[in-house]
Amino acid sequence: MEFFTILPNSSCCTPNSGCCELKYPVAIIGAGPIGLAAAAHLKSYNLPFIIFEKNEVAANVASWEHVQLFSSWKYNVDSAAKQILEKNGWKMPNKEEIPTGKALREDYLLPLSELFKEQLHTNEEVIAITKLDTDKMKSSNRANKPFLIFTKNGQATKMYKASAIIDATGTWGNPNPAASHGVMLPSEKAARHKINYQIPNVPANISRYANKRIAVIGGGHSAINSLLQLVELKDAHPQTEITWILRKKRVEDALGGGTADELAARGELGLKMKKILSEKVIYVETPFYIQSIFEKEEGLILKGTDKKIGPFDELIVNTGNRPDFSFISELRYEVDPATEAVTKLAPLINPNLHSCGTVPPHGEKELRQPETNFYIVGSKSYGRAPTFLMATGYEQVRSIVAHLAGDTEAALDVKLSLPETGVCHTGIDGCCQ
Repeated sequence: MEFFTILPNSSCCTPNSGCCELKYPVAIIGAGPIGLAAAAHLKSYNLPFIIFEKNEVAANVASWEHVQLFSSWKYNVDSAAKQILEKNGWKMPNKEEIPTGKALREDYLLPLSELFKEQLHTNEEVIAITKLDTDKMKSSNRANKPFLIFTKNGQATKMYKASAIIDATGTWGNPNPAASHGVMLPSEKAARHKINYQIPNVPANISRYANKRIAVIGGGHSAINSLLQLVELKDAHPQTEITWILRKKRVEDALGGGTADELAARGELGLKMKKILSEKVIYVETPFYIQSIFEKEEGLILKGTDKKIGPFDELIVNTGNRPDFSFISELRYEVDPATEAVTKLAPLINPNLHSCGTVPPHGEKELRQPETNFYIVGSKSYGRAPTFLMATGYEQVRSIVAHLAGDTEAALDVKLSLPETGVCHTGIDGCCQ
């Protein structure tokens, strides 16, 4: 096993901050929008950092590159990232345009990552984080001991030391199961070759879906986007059979308020679906609570509480995502038992009370964990709640980095400028990812 120690030679004294010195770098886990924004803020304070990404840069964004976001460019570019990019000749896209995932990655995230090539470790997965010579149970001098990070790159295992951890791994790629009870049973796992847990790129996979029996499971914007793509496919391939499966008492509950909806996009998508439903282009099963999925010779069968439906050739499961805490199990952290959001953040982002545009500003103070200098940020900080906005994550890491730099005034001065309505357009759940 290789051991790597990175000793910075710089301190983070700036005109507007206290003066701090870190013995080891700040480790950012995840090179997506929020992780790269954290790097930009660390750079602005001259704080040393290292970034670990288990795949390529913004790999999760690449998986939904065909989808248009809900929000325009002005809400999707971090302020520190914009400043450092423009110093290197980058030009901001039209701030009022709404990018696709592809544009977000290629026109913003990839150029930003190029500025951090020396600190960026791609295809290197963090498999565990602990404290040096100290397990979860030990308290003596714990706060003064560095974090110990174990990574895997191919067959090689490496170790690094860090003075702080920013976990920006998100939730995308860790989907909720189709089953209503929330448990991924072996029978569902066995059928995964016929299940897509993302928003599929239907035009790029026509042979997989054309003239097939397809069920879309979920009652949010992701499910509606999947359905709209399939309806377009059905126009050219009329033998395609589409079934929408929801847990809601009425399908109308998934359509929003139309032109009266507080979020323009939700109303827009709802109106499109309302028209499709009136034309009886798709079948609807609601409420239907999936207990298990079985693969039979004739196709996939969904067993509900009191009946079975199917067979289906393909399932698209858009039931949301959940955080993965496995690699931080030796750290002391707190999350809300219901939402799995950071404990102090949970009541502020409860999806029963807040939409993506009504979440109050929050920063280092709310995201602080029992483990000193360990932070969960971005969509992972929201747990299972789908109300996350990239702009919210950018303010989180700005505040955290200011705190790490000793700039207490900036860390506490959390501000979040979100429109009350109209921020959403079409695309990913929660206005963004």
